[in-house]
Amino acid sequence: MNILFVCTGNTCRSPMAAAILKGKQVKNLNVRSAGIYAIPYTEMSEYAKQILDEANIEHQHQAAQLSSEEIEWADLILTMTSSHRDSIIANFPAFEQKIFTLKEYVQTNESQDVVDPYGGNKRIYEVTFRELKELIDRLVKKIEGN
Repeated sequence: MNILFVCTGNTCRSPMAAAILKGKQVKNLNVRSAGIYAIPYTEMSEYAKQILDEANIEHQHQAAQLSSEEIEWADLILTMTSSHRDSIIANFPAFEQKIFTLKEYVQTNESQDVVDPYGGNKRIYEVTFRELKELIDRLVKKIEGN
């Protein structure tokens, strides 16, 4: 299964989500991330790197712009907000059946958006990381059928 995480700039949320999921080492799972407005080859934000390092989660990342190739590659596209989901569906309507917000896909009852830490302090990145970690745990259970 190929999973693509999508956020705005591909420097905070989607690369953290991808790193967390890769760290779970789920068999037969390929993970990538991209941004709707990413500047290609931009590094992950410093706080995101620090938090992943502190959690002992390996990461290597350069931002990637969302492309039709990425859309076609993915079996499942998980966005960080409902506006990301809606934007992708508007531009790639033929792939609507595989595009969800991460929260929608793991069936939470809360807001469909993952908090954007961009420009914030380390504490907001920690909040986002904890939120993503919990959501990824739910995602793994769903993928593995538990």
